[in-house]
Amino acid sequence: MIRMKSTRIFMFLICPIMVLIFLYYSSGRLHLRSPVKKSQADLDRLLSAGRVVASEYDKQGFLTKLDRKLPLELQYKYGNLSKGECKPGYAEAKMTSIYPKFLKPAPMFLDPNFKRLSKISNYLPPFGVRTQEKIIDHILQATKSYSLGSELDRLSCKKCIIIGNGGILFNKSLGSQIDQYDVVVRLNEAPVAGFEKDVGSKTTMRITYPEGAIQRPERYEKSSLFVLSAFKLMDFKWLRHMVFKEKLRSMEGFWKSVARVVPREPEDIRILNPYFIQEAAFKFIGLPHNNGVMGKGNIPTLGTVAITMALHNCDEVAVAGFGYDMNTPHAPLHYYEKLMMSAIKESWTHNISKEKEFLRKLVKGGVIQDLTNGI
Repeated sequence: MIRMKSTRIFMFLICPIMVLIFLYYSSGRLHLRSPVKKSQADLDRLLSAGRVVASEYDKQGFLTKLDRKLPLELQYKYGNLSKGECKPGYAEAKMTSIYPKFLKPAPMFLDPNFKRLSKISNYLPPFGVRTQEKIIDHILQATKSYSLGSELDRLSCKKCIIIGNGGILFNKSLGSQIDQYDVVVRLNEAPVAGFEKDVGSKTTMRITYPEGAIQRPERYEKSSLFVLSAFKLMDFKWLRHMVFKEKLRSMEGFWKSVARVVPREPEDIRILNPYFIQEAAFKFIGLPHNNGVMGKGNIPTLGTVAITMALHNCDEVAVAGFGYDMNTPHAPLHYYEKLMMSAIKESWTHNISKEKEFLRKLVKGGVIQDLTNGI
């Protein structure tokens, strides 16, 4: 009888204690329990929608930990190719692996159906074509050609190289290597004649704007495409004069002298898709949006625009002649002149440091190859 009474007392005391322990333990477990981990597909979908950026991605959507090692699925895809053989879809695959929001379809040049491209319809130049539709229609009716040309269009895999104008190219003897690429892109008025040993002799296209275009007709290559990258309203008017061989009567609206003649037939003239300026500025680099209007520090350099174009349209992408080293003020600024690095001034339109961060991501992630190691 005494034993049973003792047992009841013990149970009466121990039960509340056990309940308290259970509640405390459960509360702790509930507090410590982590959310269910989302699948990679869910993460990519949310990243694409701009609704979430995981801690492993930076604010632009790039992986924070980058290396050139191929993901396993790409090792299987490209592992059996011979050395030097073109890798189909490589740039897109690598870009997508470090930047899940990357969307491949983006035509290189404007064609008569350009109004269907919603991404550029709502923006003024340089980020779009709004208010310039009629003049672009007029130009495209005359040019009649909207691709790289039949020979390059037939290639199932294209290797492209963007040649920057940096002094780092000087005395590197990369000319023969550069000429092996299927598509060689040059920028503005950077010369080829006399510098072939370092920069090669092949030019597939020369991307420029009015103030950057070659002004002496005899300096143009005989068989390259002339590609306008328009940064302001006046640029399209200037191109119309060049296409229709009309005399340019006024320099109003330009910040320096411009070419008055482009010795190219209309079928050799193209308009670069302005989406590449928009994507480079707002998505890749993270420059100020400024309501979609050109302003201080929100315009990417032409070199980065050209690289962005190549990521969408080439299977492999390389660069040479990129990178300004401000720590060496007496180094040559450009490969073709004696101007020194110290002559470069802070740009009102460009943000060189942020742009270099983006290009370094591409190199570190193995998306592009930098032949001169300046980035």
